[in-house]
Amino acid sequence: MRKLKVVQIGIRHEHANGKFTTIKSLPDDFELAGLVDEKEFADSPTYLSPQNATFELYRGENFITLDDVFAMRGLDAALIEVPNLDLVPVAMRFAERGIPIHVDKPCGEDLGAYKQLLDLAESQKLPFQMGYVFRNNPAIRFAVEAVKSGMLGSVFMVETNMNHAYGGETYQQYLTTFKGGVMFNLGCHLIDFLVEMLGRPEKVVSLLKGCEPGDPSLSNTLAVLEYPHTHAVVAVASRDRMQKRRLRIEGTNGTLELCPMENFKGKGLEIALKLKENFGRYRKGEQTVGFPPESDRYAAQLLEFSAMVQGEKSDRYTRSHDYTVHEVTLAAAGYVAIGK
Repeated sequence: MRKLKVVQIGIRHEHANGKFTTIKSLPDDFELAGLVDEKEFADSPTYLSPQNATFELYRGENFITLDDVFAMRGLDAALIEVPNLDLVPVAMRFAERGIPIHVDKPCGEDLGAYKQLLDLAESQKLPFQMGYVFRNNPAIRFAVEAVKSGMLGSVFMVETNMNHAYGGETYQQYLTTFKGGVMFNLGCHLIDFLVEMLGRPEKVVSLLKGCEPGDPSLSNTLAVLEYPHTHAVVAVASRDRMQKRRLRIEGTNGTLELCPMENFKGKGLEIALKLKENFGRYRKGEQTVGFPPESDRYAAQLLEFSAMVQGEKSDRYTRSHDYTVHEVTLAAAGYVAIGK
């Protein structure tokens, strides 16, 4: 494939630095034609860590305006990395011009506006990719296929969390700007693969609290996704000092557990798998399924996006899936209702 000419719109989303670093690390695959600082047109809530607040990472880069971007010749795609509540309106400006887009998460608090964006992308057959972080995680891919293939039998319970403890009180204050707290901000990553595994739930129960008395930040959140024979529990807390994000799946033919869910420090992920009966090459009893080490959270996804833009690969996800993920995310975060 040829090198893709891209721009990054925004440097204030929580994943903006990571996407920028990945793009710069892949010079044979991407030409970063410019960065747009969203401060001129976006003022919705954002979180900047102490390391990111100086924007030192971007020193010396080619900053341009949105007008410059829309006048640019030969532009292949844009990465939308503005704050959460600005993602949809900014992405819409690119979709209206037929420019392929990678869009970060979560796509705002207005489900109807997000649907308009997805419908436009669908009608134009526009390459479109949501930036949920587990989509190319090899262990999560294994877990999804384990459920869909029937390896675990009839799945009756899924438990997963996205806990963390970064950001200090600055992050907790940031959470107060969202009605759905930390579930809105981070739960979408988990819900993306749960919807892929299990489909749209019949009912979603949302429980939003603080981690301690007087905590206004909704930093302790939980949602239960109800299916005919399955409960999926999504927990997200932002004061968990252990920071052990995990996934556990229980079925009539076995269990699967992954903890941690990511590791970019030279050690591959490992799934603890226990089966009641043999399934394919996986034997009855306890075993460990290992995966090669990874060093970059975003590389595989952005390379997949490049292949989609160039017509070398079809999209693994439909706009219907993307819509359902955000609908369930908003239900888990208390914005909309699914079920009675």
